[in-house]
Amino acid sequence: MGEEIGYFETYLKDVKRSSINTIAAYRRDLVKFEKYMEEQGRTSVDMVTATSLTSYVLYLEKQGMSTATISRSVASIRAFFVFLLRKGRIRQDPSEQLKPPHVEKKIPQILSVAEVELLLEQPSGNSPKELRDKAMLELLYATGIRVSELISLKVQDVNLHMNYICCHDGEKERVIPFERVAKEAILRYLQLGRDSLNKESEYLFVNYQGGVMTRQGFWKIIKHYANMAGIEKDITPHMIRHSFASHLVENGADLKAVQEMLGHSDISTTQIYVKRNAVRLKEIYDQAHPRAKKA
Repeated sequence: MGEEIGYFETYLKDVKRSSINTIAAYRRDLVKFEKYMEEQGRTSVDMVTATSLTSYVLYLEKQGMSTATISRSVASIRAFFVFLLRKGRIRQDPSEQLKPPHVEKKIPQILSVAEVELLLEQPSGNSPKELRDKAMLELLYATGIRVSELISLKVQDVNLHMNYICCHDGEKERVIPFERVAKEAILRYLQLGRDSLNKESEYLFVNYQGGVMTRQGFWKIIKHYANMAGIEKDITPHMIRHSFASHLVENGADLKAVQEMLGHSDISTTQIYVKRNAVRLKEIYDQAHPRAKKA
């Protein structure tokens, strides 16, 4: 089965142009699936049946896997067998009737606009570190990019004349605009702070030793300023991304545009922010309408 998984990875990379993270996720799911099937004596893809697939899903449930994890595994397996069927490596798709468990998408926790502003006000000094931190936080909220994309940005990925950045995820690239405040923070960092950290690096944001900023390093930065701001929520970099998207939707942004900026392949992922906005509006209505609480 390992050979077929390898062919599938090549297909994802060369034909589907899937991102590195997507390919890695498929591989993790399929290698785990392969190991289980081998333990059951099913060493080739044509030995896998609908019954054995159902047994695998039950096995994942007994292992305490979340419904989201199981659903992702099911999606990986189905995509794998559809690929094998199209390539003529199997005669019948055993995953055709395989159903993932229902996943209730949780409404993401976000910061209010006031909380975001309070957080962004914290790095206010002129030291190279504070100038860098200010630029990172402003750009994160201005664009909604992932923390991995933020720390991977190179100087050449930032266009300060047209106010946009280019994000690279494997073979994919997307362009995201940013506003004036973020531009000013980046300019101040580049003009007054970055050379003191490492002027030779190709990366936009570097750590205090002049190396590439890490996810853990930025996580500590954001926690530090959240504590300074007195914000009690458990702030994460991804919460800033959720806040960016939710605030755009609340203010009437086109959902398709938000999807493109976030880099979501499926708009259903982006629609969670519409649901969140609907919940918020219902709460406002219940609090404000004189007849809302009368039954």
